[in-house]
Amino acid sequence: MITTKPEADAPALLAARVLNLVNGGVIVLDAGQRIVLWNSWLTPRCGRAAARVMGRTLFEVFPELRGSRVEAAVLAALADDTATAIPQLDNRSPFPLRAAGSFDGPLIEQAVSVSPFREEGETFCLVEIRDVSGTVERERRLLDHAESLRARSYVDGLTGIANRRYFDVALDRELRRAQRIKGSLSLLLTDIDSFKAYNDHFGHQAGDTCLAAVAQALAAKLKRPADVAARYGGEEFAAILPDTDAAQARQLAENIRAYVASLNLQHAPGAVRPYVTLSIGVASMEQGRLDDAKALIEAADKALYAAKRGGRDRVVLDGEA
Repeated sequence: MITTKPEADAPALLAARVLNLVNGGVIVLDAGQRIVLWNSWLTPRCGRAAARVMGRTLFEVFPELRGSRVEAAVLAALADDTATAIPQLDNRSPFPLRAAGSFDGPLIEQAVSVSPFREEGETFCLVEIRDVSGTVERERRLLDHAESLRARSYVDGLTGIANRRYFDVALDRELRRAQRIKGSLSLLLTDIDSFKAYNDHFGHQAGDTCLAAVAQALAAKLKRPADVAARYGGEEFAAILPDTDAAQARQLAENIRAYVASLNLQHAPGAVRPYVTLSIGVASMEQGRLDDAKALIEAADKALYAAKRGGRDRVVLDGEA
């Protein structure tokens, strides 16, 4: 705690009491970096009372501060009369302080400021320490929440795969990347055959279950991290395939078509097959051709409708339409 001379007057005693009530660490150093004031907030957080540290240098008490931004700030304050706020990103816990009474717990996160001042012609340095652990934790929760909201804004709530919003972002990103590295990029557009008949016969709840099953089957066939499975709209789905040429994309589309057919999901009477099937259109970007989102989507869409006109349950490549 702060001690005062016996002859100290009432204002000095009041100041000492107030400093010991401050909800933060207060240290005053003289020109030799020796501690001349140490408030009681610090004691339960580092296990050192004022009597143990008075007259010692700050860096004798806290040797881990040697070479730190705190030492640089103290030197700047005493030598150049410069005040410094230590950026939290540099080190969130510069002082080895823990929650009051928890000597083996995690270090508290801190905001530290160092300010020079003069008193009766002598130079001093004020070091203020605030526990910002709660603030940092709130900020972290807010950031996590924002990230969660952002992630959810890109996920289709029914099927659990990417939604149309994310599809648009990802397709633009991958097109720019393919153009930059002069690479390949393919797009699949797929439609559940006769889905209206399925909904009419089994009901919308069963229809939602069917959509989710097809979406997960599509996602299961996309093995690479950069591949994107998305719900394009209604019963239509899309797959963005970076570094994939037309022949590779066609083969993958055929694998997807066959896999969904192998699930033997019962279809409505009168459908093309007694089980749920897909029609898939494939388009691939080429340098100088289909190298923007609109053109690539239109080409894949044209191939998709050619597959549907051709009898459904098939894959059609752009150019075959």
